[in-house]
Amino acid sequence: MTRRRESDRLIVLRDGRAVHTGKGAAGLRSPQRKQARADMKGCQTLQTSLRGIADRARRDPKARFRDVYRLLDEANLRECFRALRRDAAPGVDRVTFDDYERNLEANLSALVERLKHKRYRARLVRRVYIPKGGGKLRPLGIPVLEDKLLQMAVAKVLTVIYEEDFLPASRGYRPGGNARETSREWAAKLGGGRYAWVVDADIKGFFEHVDHDWMLRMLALRIDDEPFLRLVRKWLKAGVLEADGRVLHPVEGTPQGGVVSPVLANVYLHYALDLWFERKVKQAARGGCTMLRYADDFVVAFERREDAVRFLGDLPGRLGKFGLELSGEKTRLVPFERGNPTGNGGFDFLGFRYHWERTRTGRWKVQRRTAPSRLRRSAERFAEWIKANRSECLAVLMGRLRRKLAGYWQYYGVTGNGRSLCKFWRLVVAGLYKWLNRRSQKRGLTWARLDAILKRHEVPEPRITESRQMQFSFMGAR
Repeated sequence: MTRRRESDRLIVLRDGRAVHTGKGAAGLRSPQRKQARADMKGCQTLQTSLRGIADRARRDPKARFRDVYRLLDEANLRECFRALRRDAAPGVDRVTFDDYERNLEANLSALVERLKHKRYRARLVRRVYIPKGGGKLRPLGIPVLEDKLLQMAVAKVLTVIYEEDFLPASRGYRPGGNARETSREWAAKLGGGRYAWVVDADIKGFFEHVDHDWMLRMLALRIDDEPFLRLVRKWLKAGVLEADGRVLHPVEGTPQGGVVSPVLANVYLHYALDLWFERKVKQAARGGCTMLRYADDFVVAFERREDAVRFLGDLPGRLGKFGLELSGEKTRLVPFERGNPTGNGGFDFLGFRYHWERTRTGRWKVQRRTAPSRLRRSAERFAEWIKANRSECLAVLMGRLRRKLAGYWQYYGVTGNGRSLCKFWRLVVAGLYKWLNRRSQKRGLTWARLDAILKRHEVPEPRITESRQMQFSFMGAR
């Protein structure tokens, strides 16, 4: 047997493909070998530094971290660059991932040089609007690629520090976080029957109303590094370029869509809401209560009505202290007592409608179904998509449809949600029939032919995907 040489252990990945698959590192050109070693060393250095930070944060809840700005070096930024989405929309400078990658080393060197000499400036954030439902639009901020790159590095540092501080009630945008699994756990907790009242709360325009001063004061509780905090301040104060060419200079808020925005949102609500609920609301409640927050959406369950009413009365003042406001239209107190379906209501959270329902054996269970507003919005978006793409090659169109539906069934395919899945499937098929028949002047697509097309291209039908034991599809869902 031929003895494997030490160099044979190295496999270099570039753009997701293996460049070297068995001939040893000596088979690589010298520049490739140097780059591979630099990438590996940078990864090891960053991970080692982050582990050290996490260990100290865990040991000392009051520790303030200095000199984290030094982690923004070429090796660490190179690793963060590889983690960016290649197909992400460009910012105001129109620089794409591929553009930046062509001169990656020179670009990273220039960026680090500007950071060292405090000459880095945050660029304008390009604002776009996407449908939100109810005829409203949600603003999204798209930073330039270089700002995304820096934000990712900063977000990694903030995450390892605050992961040791965040409470179990906070579930969104955290390592290992899963929205569907969170929804299942919440349904199981309510299904115990202890909680009879639910506060369904909504913060009005959270990302547009984050107070910059409060945000920086919160970060300073754990970070004692002025250059690092100055970076965050620059992103908070960065101008926003509207679609009509106007440039806005925000005095509050953080762009929803920025790489660092999710962890900043969690930090803000950790201090503004989570700790207050844990230390004040729970202590004052006469009965049991529990909260679940996913990013800026949260619900609170109470055992006693008076505790829920008191919480609803105190909540606006608490949020108002930090520049936030409850949405009067969407915030409500919902009766949710087991065995009392006539006096109960349902509430929507994480895309699902939660309500009590009897099983076939007569047992009461908290059931999840696709929230009606979310189902309607998904159907509308699909109709717009098929209308805009109906002239595509059929094979390409069906391939994209297959991926879209697989993702939809993967999230909403929970036990007991079959009717909602089948309803969405019928709307999808009806939309396909309508718009594929308008690909030309001749109306030649029959229902039978459409069914054959869907089967030939293996377009997935509605299916339950929540557990391996319960995975099945609804044959003939139309």
